[in-house]
Amino acid sequence: MSEPLRELIAIAGRHARGRRTRTAVPRVTIGRSEVPTPPLPELCQPTVLFVLQGEKSVLIGDRTLRYGPGSYFVYAVETPATSQLIEASAVRPYLAIAFALDLELIAALLIDHVPALVGDGFATCPAGDDLLDAWRRMLRLLDRPTEIPVLAPMLEREIAFRLLQGPQGAKLRELARADGRLSQIRRATAWIRRHYNEPIDVTELARLAHMSNAAFHRHFKAATAMSPIQYQKQVRLLEARHLLIAEPGNAARVAFTVGYESASQFSREYARHFGLPPMRDAARLLSRGEAPSLEVD
Repeated sequence: MSEPLRELIAIAGRHARGRRTRTAVPRVTIGRSEVPTPPLPELCQPTVLFVLQGEKSVLIGDRTLRYGPGSYFVYAVETPATSQLIEASAVRPYLAIAFALDLELIAALLIDHVPALVGDGFATCPAGDDLLDAWRRMLRLLDRPTEIPVLAPMLEREIAFRLLQGPQGAKLRELARADGRLSQIRRATAWIRRHYNEPIDVTELARLAHMSNAAFHRHFKAATAMSPIQYQKQVRLLEARHLLIAEPGNAARVAFTVGYESASQFSREYARHFGLPPMRDAARLLSRGEAPSLEVD
């Protein structure tokens, strides 16, 4: 294990408070767990997730990401996913840093002399020495809070620069450019999330993304590892879970609220996705004081 990664683990471990800690450094969150978890559905926001210690897997559509210590992944669009902590213990807890993306900052860094390596859009990457060093200096600010307002913006810029130079830099470029494919797909995913309970017209979504139907299907699948219909279904089920927790009651009413025409179909798909029928799953979460996650950690 490298010295920068060892120091990052020590700093994150000191400042972590519970499963998810929003730090004093803007956009930086620390995730921590002393126990492995079952598969947990969530909605991943545009974020860079950097695992420091432990192991994690994330299922997105038909693709599986596997994180080991020192690896990261860029979530470029809001994506329904199922995550599971595989390795975590009291002695060696799972630790990760989540870095929320600032697209305006990334767009400002898109200059011709910043090369981006070509990499698999759905694979985690090892953090290089320069990126590790930038992260180390960023997390050191947690022990020097008076320096955060001055130094954090500069270090955030450096981290974004290093990410653009790395294997997933091309993905960040596409996301930050207004006419980039990922930026266009985000318009469609945003529409689906706003209108998740309405029927989907894929032709209209393609028009919204300024693509042909064939290109839209191809790029949507590349960005989310699922079709628009599959994406909508997962968003509907996540929203249904939130409603069942927030307002326990009639599962059939929730089914119709999120756009299902059949309560029985809703119950089948919900149980297939979450492992239990709607009311039993909600009762389990309420008894544990848990709430569905909308962030990666």
